[in-house]
Amino acid sequence: MTPLKWLFIKQRKLFRVKQKSEGFTLVELLVGIVIATLVITPLLGFMINIMTSDRQEQAKVTTEQEIQAAVDYIARDLQQAIYIYDADGIDKIRQQLPRYGDKKNFFPVLVFWKRQFLSDKLPVPGSQEKDDTFVYSLVAYYLIKDDDKDSVWSKAARIGRFQIKDGYGATETDKNKTRDKGFQIFNLQASGNLKNKMNQWTKSGNYDQRISALVDYIDQTLINDNSNPAPSCASGQQIPQFSGSGDAVAIGNVKTQGFYVCVDSENVVAEVYLRGNALARIQNNNIDFNGNNKTYFPQARIRVQGNRFLFTN
Repeated sequence: MTPLKWLFIKQRKLFRVKQKSEGFTLVELLVGIVIATLVITPLLGFMINIMTSDRQEQAKVTTEQEIQAAVDYIARDLQQAIYIYDADGIDKIRQQLPRYGDKKNFFPVLVFWKRQFLSDKLPVPGSQEKDDTFVYSLVAYYLIKDDDKDSVWSKAARIGRFQIKDGYGATETDKNKTRDKGFQIFNLQASGNLKNKMNQWTKSGNYDQRISALVDYIDQTLINDNSNPAPSCASGQQIPQFSGSGDAVAIGNVKTQGFYVCVDSENVVAEVYLRGNALARIQNNNIDFNGNNKTYFPQARIRVQGNRFLFTN
């Protein structure tokens, strides 16, 4: 038993030595924490910077894509235009358009008549088949800026679209059933030239159509003489106007170049300008345009000529 006893005593001594050598002292723990902090803090800051940069770039890309898509949509709409109202025209018919009572926040920038093709809509007498036809529509694109804190929309501006169209059918009764409320066709028998005739248009009653949002995050920066000067048109009338008086002039919160057009009514031509606001996607304050943050404000423009004309004596 002597060798076993000796081995047992030896193992117990080694166990005690091992117990004494395990673990860290308080000083060692503090030193480890300091070292870990010095290493992790820069890495954490680096990761936050990467995530912030990625978020900013994503906001820029998304805004740019949406602005371009909105311009393309408006261009396709304008290709069917037969008449486009200039600033004088909007001044004349403004009261006939929706949201006139809230004109400080809802401003019609682009208003035009178009001839819209409809496939398989016109009933054929004595047959179950339907023929192709077309209808006239009045379209208005609004620049909208409201200050409702509970709004689901951004703190930037947005663009809305309004449309009313004529009816279609084999008889006038059928047309009345499909005609939008408030629609009234323009009168080419009125006095004056085509512009005067179109400017005399009036609605037939109250609308039940709403202004539908087309795109959000449009630049809302108010016009000033320094970093955000008023734009100008090389040809045609600018809408909104930034001087003068009347309903063709930008009023209140819509006095911005986030969405404006240059219109040549005689030739049925419009140049459309949009400027987005990516800053409004990533922060709620300090979202105005200036020379230092212009990369957050992507722009798009397009020139469109209507493919149909109205002729009148």
